[in-house]
Amino acid sequence: MSNNKINKPKPKNTSTSEFIEVPRVIGQDLPPIGRLIIQFVPPLAILTLIVLVIANPESVASVISEMRTFVTGQFTWMFILYSLFAVGVCVWLVFSKVGRRVRLGGPDAKPEHSNFAWYSMLFACGQGIGLIFWSVAEPIMLRDDSPVVNTAGGSISDGGIVWAYFHWGFTAWAMYCVVAVCLAYSHHNLGKTLTFREATVDILPQWMQGGAGVVVELLAIMATILGLSTSFGFAAMQFSSGLTSFTGLPSTPLTWLIVIVGLGSITAVSAFFGISKGMRIISEINTILSVVLVVAVFIFGPTLFLISNVTQTFGTFFTNFVGMSFWTEASSTTQPLASWQDSWNGWWTVFIWCWVIAFSPFVAGFIARISRGRTIREFVIGVTVIPSLIVMIWIGILGSTAILYDDQSARSISAAVSDNVASGLFVMLESIPFIGTLLLIVATVLVATYYVTSLDAGTYALADFVSAPKRAGAMFRVVLVASIAAVATVLLTVGGTAVVDTVQTGTIIGAFPFSIVIMLMIANMIRRLVKRDRSIRQLEKIINDPDPNVVMSLDGNDSCKQSPNPRRRMG
Repeated sequence: MSNNKINKPKPKNTSTSEFIEVPRVIGQDLPPIGRLIIQFVPPLAILTLIVLVIANPESVASVISEMRTFVTGQFTWMFILYSLFAVGVCVWLVFSKVGRRVRLGGPDAKPEHSNFAWYSMLFACGQGIGLIFWSVAEPIMLRDDSPVVNTAGGSISDGGIVWAYFHWGFTAWAMYCVVAVCLAYSHHNLGKTLTFREATVDILPQWMQGGAGVVVELLAIMATILGLSTSFGFAAMQFSSGLTSFTGLPSTPLTWLIVIVGLGSITAVSAFFGISKGMRIISEINTILSVVLVVAVFIFGPTLFLISNVTQTFGTFFTNFVGMSFWTEASSTTQPLASWQDSWNGWWTVFIWCWVIAFSPFVAGFIARISRGRTIREFVIGVTVIPSLIVMIWIGILGSTAILYDDQSARSISAAVSDNVASGLFVMLESIPFIGTLLLIVATVLVATYYVTSLDAGTYALADFVSAPKRAGAMFRVVLVASIAAVATVLLTVGGTAVVDTVQTGTIIGAFPFSIVIMLMIANMIRRLVKRDRSIRQLEKIINDPDPNVVMSLDGNDSCKQSPNPRRRMG
């Protein structure tokens, strides 16, 4: 059912006029049955999954492992090609006329956030919590096992750092970016709701759009809830591990529960006060603390070695980037894969690309929301190049420090990572002279603040998915935070770490069907941009005109014309 809605006028700081809240949302609402499905099916499905996993964890884990083996063995090539496709689309958007001419929110739109706030928020919601640990864990775990990478006379240990650059750098951000730009253009320029269904389904035949929209939205909602809930569970364990490192407190289920309640409460407050007052402030604190941590490690750690090794590994990365991007591990396909664990890509590239795809709904949705006013070219460069450089500097400094101290301590950091991935960073920081304990506290606080911002971003995206075309209120976001915290609590306290890991792996397997949705959405965005003519440019302009005297008449093809009578509103 179409609901060509023009938002109610919103008073501004002026005594003479009122303004429409832009963009004017004219997206299609779901029919009642479709709305009921997306509101009630996800919680019921998640509840059923949790009950099954808790009741019979070994059987469910076995089934999910078999599914992961199937996806890894049969579709590694697809994930590799998808990542290349995402990079190619981003490059096209940067160098094409479309990227230079199209501004998110229309030609007169201005950025709503400063560059510092914007970078802080998109980095915090995209990779902050994962990078805290994998910046040490991946270089350590891959220091002796780094295919493709040719260190050209350097240490073989450089290969782990180079692969970490690859997995957390440009390609991963391009995969987030290409989804975010689809949502951003659809919402800010065409007046669609900020949902996957409205960014995707109009490329399909008319008779398929209703049902396909429901399926697409269900996948996005399920991925968001399960991804955030399992991440919340692991964040509680990681934060507890940080506390243990400098306080000696045991990491027990009671500690996890206290951490979940604490982090959930902070997130609820941030979600209630909104992006400008809540998320922005915490994200900027993240950025400041992250800079403090990296600079302190650089100054008090092995400075000369860091300068040399970061320079060396940057060169190795750029030399090997193409080979890593195309590496499908073809030899693993010569016979059926017995287990995903027999494949290097199953452990690393496929796993991480699936993780990025599974997290794309809420990461890309939030990035799209906060990026109004930037040209598509500015958007793509800002979401890919700048964060990638930050990631590489971060990994280069922390990862290189970890490898040097690992060598000097008979591989004690390798042993710690093998026992608990979350502990690697803390063991490395303990080795920093003079200020190691202080840095342990900073890193532990970062775990908390990065996850708060990730959950906050996910809550905003989830609220849009569930309530669109209506704008979700602050209390609804608070309820979503409480619901996700409750799922995380049940997973951890009732099922334990094995259950959390099983559900998380299941969520990542869900990236396989969702990747098809994303490719359809990207194709639809390209179609929209290529077919962008005068009528579409006029639509973009009027949708983003705050003057209430400007009214629209829309037809079913998104064509638009301005009504001469300011009192006449046509749907």
